[in-house]
Amino acid sequence: MDYPNDQTPGAPVRSGIPEHGRVPKYYAVKARIDGLIGELGEGSPIPTERDLSERYEVARETVRQALRELLLEGKLRRQGRGTVVAGPKLEQPLSLASYTEGVRRQGRTPGRTLVALDRFPCPEPLAAETGLTRGEPVWHLERVLLADGERVGLESTYVAVATLPRLDGEFDPDSSFYGYMSRQGIRLGEADERIETVLATPREALLIGTSPALPMLLIHRVSRDADGRPLERVRTLYRGDRFSFSTHLGG
Repeated sequence: MDYPNDQTPGAPVRSGIPEHGRVPKYYAVKARIDGLIGELGEGSPIPTERDLSERYEVARETVRQALRELLLEGKLRRQGRGTVVAGPKLEQPLSLASYTEGVRRQGRTPGRTLVALDRFPCPEPLAAETGLTRGEPVWHLERVLLADGERVGLESTYVAVATLPRLDGEFDPDSSFYGYMSRQGIRLGEADERIETVLATPREALLIGTSPALPMLLIHRVSRDADGRPLERVRTLYRGDRFSFSTHLGG
């Protein structure tokens, strides 16, 4: 196979063009718009569908399909009634670091909006998954995740009331939950995580402010403290067009 000299590591091999050379028309247009995006700066508006269809001499539906894919990939974003160039995706480490640390590391400002903080008896499925006792009081903390004021995710945290009895009175919902636990003398030990691709429910899409058709990255985390005791169960939904994840693997 002939690899071009400018093949970028991690990019589709041969730019995703099949060996038989027959490229769908929308994909060819998408590649040209992608090149245009590279010339424009973040936040720059792109030409209208009509202008693009005239420039590339294709039907507007062909342009529309190309734009849909670029929106799903996070290279473009809607702004008002127009479409602009999106910034780079937020890279979140797969580690015991908090969301706050990951966002700040990239020069962005993290934030959160409280949806709910409820207290209820631990149900059997949660007890079985975490090692908590069925029926013991647990907190459920639900927050919308923000980066530079943009809604990018939704986080649900379950933790025993006995672990953080004053959570409802002391905790600032816009701050780091792990930072709060650290100030209470709780040290994180280890965690199990699972990642899958899902679509948001209508409620989740409304809270995050996105389309239910947008692919989302869902992370399940069950963590324990430094002594191996059950600590928290977290369900975090991230926008697939705004996030990527990274980790370091040792040999």
